[in-house]
Amino acid sequence: MAKHRLRYVPKGVPTEFDLRVMELERKGAHVPTRELIKTPEQIEGIRRAGVVNTGVLDTVEQEIHAGMSTLEIDKICREYCADHGATPACLGYGGFPMSVCTSINEVVCHGIPKSKDILREGDIINVDFTTILDGYYADASRMFIIGETTPAKERLVRVTKECLEIGLKAARPWCDVNDIGRAIEPYAHEHGYGVVRDLTGHGVGCQFHEDPEVCHFAQRRRGMILVPGMVFTIEPMINMGTWKVFIDADDPFGWEVITGDLKPSAQWEHTFVMTEDGPEVLTH
Repeated sequence: MAKHRLRYVPKGVPTEFDLRVMELERKGAHVPTRELIKTPEQIEGIRRAGVVNTGVLDTVEQEIHAGMSTLEIDKICREYCADHGATPACLGYGGFPMSVCTSINEVVCHGIPKSKDILREGDIINVDFTTILDGYYADASRMFIIGETTPAKERLVRVTKECLEIGLKAARPWCDVNDIGRAIEPYAHEHGYGVVRDLTGHGVGCQFHEDPEVCHFAQRRRGMILVPGMVFTIEPMINMGTWKVFIDADDPFGWEVITGDLKPSAQWEHTFVMTEDGPEVLTH
């Protein structure tokens, strides 16, 4: 009879930490591989990438205004990155043609910057940027309200940020990653909103996308255990109407995701490292 192949294989003599993870796996838990648990040196590298990533979004926040194109936002992000010795992770990733995602109103995510996409009073826009610095990745997005918008859009942006904060509180060391979605979805539903199911948060740090998958809706199945040293994003995409989405048929690159009923969507995102005391934000 073949032996069960362990997912978690310690490096060298097992530590007390290793033994705890191995015992959880023995009891049937879905544990990470050893490679998903970052070393202190790797976490410091991701933290430095996070500082640059925060600087990119801070600069966008200072300069974004009605009348500018999303292509101008791309230029701001690209130049800040270059000035700080970093690289935009999105540029060229899977054929994505720009350095940042700019998603306006009913565009849920992966909006491609264009000279013809001009920001107008009342728009809401998500700017999603991922930095590579010295081989390490940090990923975050923010919502921006252009001028004054409707109370409904303003409420959507606020509640979506609250969903991120609720997901963060649910993410505890040694918890099930699906506890995050179990906390977020009921709160979104209280406000009559749909939680996008087709796109998720993810592990990050040494690659753009790593395990685990971080769902923002409630699932019955058990997910991966979040152990100290894991780095991941929480990035709920909350729609004013249905949770269903589709890919824009007019997008030649096949990236832009649109709400199924063309109602507005919002998203907030941060990169976190799990510690023994809980998650620490790496992208402020």
